[in-house]
Amino acid sequence: MTNPFFEKPILNSPYAYPARHWELDDTGQPTQAIIDKRRRAEFITPIPKPKKRKGSGNQADLLFDEGKGLSTEAQQYDHTAVINAVRQSVDKWRRLPNPSDWRVTPETARLLQHWRHHDFAGIRPFFCQVEAVETAIWLTEVAPNTGKAGQGFIEHLGNANNDANPELMRLALKLATGAGKTTVMAMLIAWQTINAVRKPNSKRFTRGFLIVAPASPSAIACGC
Repeated sequence: MTNPFFEKPILNSPYAYPARHWELDDTGQPTQAIIDKRRRAEFITPIPKPKKRKGSGNQADLLFDEGKGLSTEAQQYDHTAVINAVRQSVDKWRRLPNPSDWRVTPETARLLQHWRHHDFAGIRPFFCQVEAVETAIWLTEVAPNTGKAGQGFIEHLGNANNDANPELMRLALKLATGAGKTTVMAMLIAWQTINAVRKPNSKRFTRGFLIVAPASPSAIACGC
């Protein structure tokens, strides 16, 4: 019996927008069907559900606060809905053909054109790397100027940061292992630095960075 999912798990080029994906059932198992569109962002635990359950009633949701009050029911929200909404907004913005409609600085526009279209002689950025930087750019330069919809994302991020650690604004970009997070870090630093030099009075850009390199190959960068 053949299993196409394991025989050909990769359906898309790492350099192009993902146009297809393998369908998964409710337990996270492959159905062997290919869906001709990008997979929605969601948290999947590919473990079959147990056939029998002991006891009665539904299991209560866990709050991971270790008894320290760091997480409450009020702080829980639908991560995937926000992620997918941001992704859709970035997709729509990416498809705008005219750079003058991107609502970014001229410096940012040149960087985007370079990362998206330059004929790299060596290693070229993966789509996921460019998309990660695009998302940070969109949330920083575009969303604040797109009316109620964009402001909703900014307010959501602000509220989430206030719940987690007030006065410390953070934005997380999640990429798969091996996707090249260190390269994304360098791209973000280039974007911020170039704009900070050209616009020294802007509060959106910085020339100071703290790089934290743990034991793993990944690295994290944040503006200071």
